[in-house]
Amino acid sequence: MQYAVLKKEYLNEFITRLAQDQKVIAPVAKGYNQFAFEEVKSGEKVALDHIPTILPPKKYFMPQYETLATYHANSSQKMNPVVECEDLILFGVHTCDLAGIQCLNMVFSERPKDINYLIRKSKITIIGYGCNDYCDEYASCRLVHSHTPNGGYDLFFINLGDKFFVHINTLAGDEITEKTNLFEPATPADLNALAKIREKKREIFANEVPVVHERMPEMFSKSYDSNVWEDLGKRCLACGNCTNVCPTCYCFDVTDEPNLDLQTGKRFRRWDSCQNEAFAKVAGGESFRKERSARQRHRYFRKFKYPMEKFSRLFCTGCGRCSRTCMAKINLKETLNQLVEEQGMKNLKAGRETE
Repeated sequence: MQYAVLKKEYLNEFITRLAQDQKVIAPVAKGYNQFAFEEVKSGEKVALDHIPTILPPKKYFMPQYETLATYHANSSQKMNPVVECEDLILFGVHTCDLAGIQCLNMVFSERPKDINYLIRKSKITIIGYGCNDYCDEYASCRLVHSHTPNGGYDLFFINLGDKFFVHINTLAGDEITEKTNLFEPATPADLNALAKIREKKREIFANEVPVVHERMPEMFSKSYDSNVWEDLGKRCLACGNCTNVCPTCYCFDVTDEPNLDLQTGKRFRRWDSCQNEAFAKVAGGESFRKERSARQRHRYFRKFKYPMEKFSRLFCTGCGRCSRTCMAKINLKETLNQLVEEQGMKNLKAGRETE
């Protein structure tokens, strides 16, 4: 059964049955139009139609603080590897965050492969959820083509009104539908309703920046010495909020922490940020990106240019988190529009833009 439907009245029971077997993580309202992924036992607290959560589900694939190994100076095996993981079901993952997870998968699957990440990933089941309406003024998912699902999930839910249309994408997703026993096969009427939703979505989700994403690397190639970066540098507080909330930022620092006996301890990693002053420092105190303008430029190039050259895809997913959390009110879409205007690339079209 590749396509199925779940009546909305059964959503609470669906989450409850899933939570009986393993931990279920879903978006929950935290007040003041803020949402966060956390454990749920039923569907009563789950918030589906929401702006992106404060932190992306990246935190379950790459925790903010993670023990990599423990050590004992007097042991024959000095270093003992540690993998902190558990079986999880992530429910309600929006398409922008699905795209972010796909980016991380590519990065951590490169040699040398990140075993901790890959083991943790293998234990996580993903249930995606589509946004039928435009998110908010900060989102730019249409620009980067993450407004529609592009794989990376086991099940995917789309709101049809009184029911959810469900795409069963993997064996794990098929097992969930069979085990919970709440789904029905999709009918031709359901497929027609899905087609209408998609048609309406194409009207609602317009490109937020007047240049197609295929031309973004070209635009950035010409903008290395742009005055835009100097302006951002004057405004930036170097707090690192933008990178902490980004679904595709993956930089980390590794530290050895001894216990008081000075014989035992642990090695751990924690999130780091290219916006921190010390990030690009090397021996002797020299820094490759001493100025905040250089660090801001680096962040944008890491989303729109460098990954296209290495992975053939943008590493911005259009979620808008960086703009929402920036204390200096630096807005990604405003910056891109300034670069478009400066480079004279307005209204450039490409085949996919008219789809």
